[in-house]
Amino acid sequence: MSRLRPHETEHPLMRIGGTGDGGYLVPDDLSGIAAVFSPGVYDSANFEHYFLSRGIPCFLADRSVDGPPFEHPLLHFTKRHLAGESSGDEMTLGHWMGQCAPDHGDLILQMDIEGAEYEVLLTTPADLLQRFRVMVIEFHGLHRLPRYGSFKRIQQVFKQLSETHCCVHLHPNNCCQPRRCGRLLLNPVLEVTLLRRDRFQSSRPVTQLPHPLDDDNVPDRASVYLDSGWLSGQGGSQ
Repeated sequence: MSRLRPHETEHPLMRIGGTGDGGYLVPDDLSGIAAVFSPGVYDSANFEHYFLSRGIPCFLADRSVDGPPFEHPLLHFTKRHLAGESSGDEMTLGHWMGQCAPDHGDLILQMDIEGAEYEVLLTTPADLLQRFRVMVIEFHGLHRLPRYGSFKRIQQVFKQLSETHCCVHLHPNNCCQPRRCGRLLLNPVLEVTLLRRDRFQSSRPVTQLPHPLDDDNVPDRASVYLDSGWLSGQGGSQ
């Protein structure tokens, strides 16, 4: 929890992608972004549409669908899943970036790949991850933290990300209800926004969540909230 304790920076958060599922809070530090990488394709692409409207190319990848929800000259689709190695209809993030990423400029990663994010991140070299100024990652299976194997892998990923990026926002997806584990209330699915550490001069811990711009992913389900441990960096439920 201390690895992903959210911090405020001089860049206020803005919501991209509309209300409900597919909308995310990101820092208002998007000038000069060269491209967006967005693995995991659904029936809408409002997040990507924001960047397309500003002339920024977007790259989508997903083996389970035949194409993006709409066509656009700057929208590029690859029918492959992200994975820890490249083979057949799977590819690493590094392989995908090597094929599509512009040579210069910062990138954005918006990743929702249903649990494969851990293996993808662990197998991506640090210098490639640092190309992403902003990362919005949906982490799955966090209710499995008490399990030794799951804890080691999740801890390793959080440690890796915190070395180059700072968490600036957390939002629990209300598709699943929190699970209690001792003193902790764990959200199975959590959206995490990260900003590269060279992009801000000062920061301070967030003291209150949800953010005013947050919105439930599933409108007809009850809202869910974070355990207070995410704000204190220590375990302990609200």
